[in-house]
Amino acid sequence: MHLFYTPDITSNTYILPEEESKHAIRVLRLTIGDSIQLIDGRGGLYIAEIVDDNQKRCAVKITDVKKEFLKRDWNLHIAIAPTKNMDRLEWFVEKATEIGIDEISLIDCNKSERSIVKAERLNKVAVSAIKQSLKAYLPIINEIADFKKFIASIANFEGQKFIAHCHAREALPHIKVLYKFKENTIILIGPEGDFSIEEIKLALDNGFKEISLGESRLRTETAALYACTTINIINND
Repeated sequence: MHLFYTPDITSNTYILPEEESKHAIRVLRLTIGDSIQLIDGRGGLYIAEIVDDNQKRCAVKITDVKKEFLKRDWNLHIAIAPTKNMDRLEWFVEKATEIGIDEISLIDCNKSERSIVKAERLNKVAVSAIKQSLKAYLPIINEIADFKKFIASIANFEGQKFIAHCHAREALPHIKVLYKFKENTIILIGPEGDFSIEEIKLALDNGFKEISLGESRLRTETAALYACTTINIINND
């Protein structure tokens, strides 16, 4: 069944946006009586029937609603330094959304390769990914923030906090060893040049624990996706 993103749905009848209407009627060739699925990005999954196959204003009637569809009882938040190549950052957002992530924060670090990012662009990638993976929750994507300000903003976070880096003289414990089953967590992933010593100290002073993501030296977006995948695997076992 075809899936559409409808964040403003509030009643039992709904008019698809013009772009979605064109896709449904002109591209998919759906017509009156056909059933489609709608997601609002807030946990709602709706079954709807097309009642007007207008190519610009396709009208649907809601026939069934599932609230908190596939809601998880834990939260994953990854804060990542944007990559110089936007395609790589978009790849991470797409794949992490498909696998399962609740919030993504962009952090401007001392060695960051990029300090300007439009979260709106990444949000579109995430919307496409939830439609692809049949997820009813759209991850929050926060505008880029200075590293120090970000650390201060999560001072009251209740859960586990980790920072992955390559500066340690001795082997750090792997994330799968320290992470506690189904606990809320924030994971910091630095730029290609890694976090600075000062940034690592600031994180540790604010309750973060140092972790390893394995023996390989990973690119920023690969490290972030590895962390995302590991937490999902642990919690889905």
